[in-house]
Amino acid sequence: MHQLFARQLAAATSPAGELDLAALAGAVSAAYARSDRIRRRALARGRRMVRERAERHAELEAQNARFSAAIENMSEGLCLFDGAQRLIICNRRYATMYGLLPEHVRPGTHLTDIVDRRLEAGSFPAMTRAEYLAWRGQLGVRDTSHTVAVELRNGRVFAISHQPMPDGGWVSTHEDITEQRRAETRIAHMARHDALTGLANRVLLRERLEEALARTRRADPCAVLFLDLDHFKSINDTQGHPTGDALLRAVAARMRQLVRETDTIARLGGDEFAIIQESVRQPADATALAERLIGEIGLAFDIEGQPVATGASIGIAVAPTDGTDADTLLKNADIALYRAKAEGRCRYRFFEPEMDALMQARHTLEHDLRKAVAAGEFELYYQPIIHLQSRAVSGFEALIRWRHPTRGLVSPGQFIPFAEEIGLITQIDEWVLRTACREAAAWPDRLTVAVNLSPAHFRRGAVVRSVTDALSAAALAPRRLEIEITESLLIEDSEATLACLHQLRSLGVSISMDDFGTGYSSLGYLRNFRFDKIKIDQSFVRELSCRPDSIAIVRAVTGLCSSLGMATTAEGVETEEQLAALSAENCTEVQGFLFSRPRPASEIPALLSALDPALAAAA
Repeated sequence: MHQLFARQLAAATSPAGELDLAALAGAVSAAYARSDRIRRRALARGRRMVRERAERHAELEAQNARFSAAIENMSEGLCLFDGAQRLIICNRRYATMYGLLPEHVRPGTHLTDIVDRRLEAGSFPAMTRAEYLAWRGQLGVRDTSHTVAVELRNGRVFAISHQPMPDGGWVSTHEDITEQRRAETRIAHMARHDALTGLANRVLLRERLEEALARTRRADPCAVLFLDLDHFKSINDTQGHPTGDALLRAVAARMRQLVRETDTIARLGGDEFAIIQESVRQPADATALAERLIGEIGLAFDIEGQPVATGASIGIAVAPTDGTDADTLLKNADIALYRAKAEGRCRYRFFEPEMDALMQARHTLEHDLRKAVAAGEFELYYQPIIHLQSRAVSGFEALIRWRHPTRGLVSPGQFIPFAEEIGLITQIDEWVLRTACREAAAWPDRLTVAVNLSPAHFRRGAVVRSVTDALSAAALAPRRLEIEITESLLIEDSEATLACLHQLRSLGVSISMDDFGTGYSSLGYLRNFRFDKIKIDQSFVRELSCRPDSIAIVRAVTGLCSSLGMATTAEGVETEEQLAALSAENCTEVQGFLFSRPRPASEIPALLSALDPALAAAA
């Protein structure tokens, strides 16, 4: 302002130094007017800055409110510590999970104080305070994010995700996975134990036997006892399956009392059991155990107030004399059991190399089976698969039959296991693939065909080529072929198998797991590979009306598959009652004698006309 006035004064002064008052007055007035305008602009600018600052502050407060709401409404616990191990922030869920009060988790609280409070609350791992702080310190020096599962003394299990910060602090989230772990434990137990008796199943038996054989190589002998109940089928037929099931549970309980904790008892299926007896004097201790088993099981059982009598036949194989690997030892124990039953039951027999009668029969079977492969004595039968919601036929499962020259039509259960054992199964698989694809090509386009491939075919490494060749030769769209595998396949070489399954999936072929839940199930398989379909074994379907645990298993499988986006097919449906139960549990598809027995390819058109007239008309 002063500078402006000076310039105006100079302008109002003449060259001779005379002051022009009028000019000066105008200059002063103009200067004041200009100054007023500058002041008004400055005030306006100041007000605008204040308003913008207030708006930014309001937006910041709104963002903070939203941030706080998000943190407080997380399902996981969250905490943030600085480089000095002092709490910056945590949400209510974190405090609740560890039983902490608000005053225990104020900003600025040191980690050690929170640790002490957690010790008092019992929300602490099974370690000392010093051990925990040392473990916590080890996590802190990691420069990458990671997740660990921690089980607390109170039984809860938390998944803790740790993310380091540049200043040495960290942010972590805490998720309660207790129920998930319990569910996984239950399902894992189901996969390795018999649902009826609670004994080990074949998977666990084999694992324990492999471990025992490893110790046998260090001069620590073991024996395998195969046990079969005498006249069990008659008890089932005359007194009913509930009585038979109760008897199996009672036998299992009695067997537990006769063996040591270090021994393993397994139910192999039906009325067949196996025992691994370790670290004993052989054959004396195996003889003593077999005699105790026969004596105790031969005593009548009280089943719901009624006496039920049975007996036991036992076959025994001793390692390393009768075999140094699991397959040989189990096979020889089974041969010995066959001999014990053939000689009159309620007795035991050790395996002997001279037991060649059965071997002669096996040699005959092998000769006939090799001839059948060369002469083409096989036929394919097809069983329809029904979509439950629409009640329409969605496809067929291909089932092989052997038309033996003298024995007539032989079911696969009588020769497929033996074909696997003698190495013929891959040739049979390839014949089934080619034939099924060729015959399915004549069906309506929306029908699929399911083919079961053996583990041996996968081990050979030729599955992808076999499938590709079969599809190409039949001009069948890959989406119409479904490959069924059993859970045992994934146990043998899961990495190579999964790679093969992914190759098949890339072709457009569907992959299903057959006989789910019969002894080899693992959630890891479902996590590592997204199957298109899970087939529920008929053993569960058969007992839907009489065993609540069968319903529970079916419900668990259908619920799990639904969550994972997989279809489910129940096998062995024979009654409307079973069909209704499966429908109530949201099973996707069913197959069984209720709709049709397996039929030869020539009868498919007539079968479609009966089951699905609309589809037959479109054919």
